[in-house]
Amino acid sequence: MRVIAALAVCVALTPMALADDRAALEKRGEALVSRHCAMCHAIGRSGASSHPEAPQFRQLSRRYPVRALEEALGEGIMSGHPAMPEFRFEADDVGAIIAWLEAIQER
Repeated sequence: MRVIAALAVCVALTPMALADDRAALEKRGEALVSRHCAMCHAIGRSGASSHPEAPQFRQLSRRYPVRALEEALGEGIMSGHPAMPEFRFEADDVGAIIAWLEAIQER
């Protein structure tokens, strides 16, 4: 009986643990884009980009699926204009950035 009760508790807590993990991942992604991207891009749920040609991150899904950025972020994201530096992120960082971008997309 104790085994069944312990399993029931684990099953009940799993969604909360996953939500906590997702929130931590999103927070890490936000910190990364804040450090590397916020000087030009609007990286949050509101505000304008300081660089007129820099897209607001919350609107990226209007152009393409956000997940499509995974490869570019890992291999070196480059832009068509010379003012944007090239960025290359580690796989764990890419996952965190994608989680943040997905969380802030305007619906």
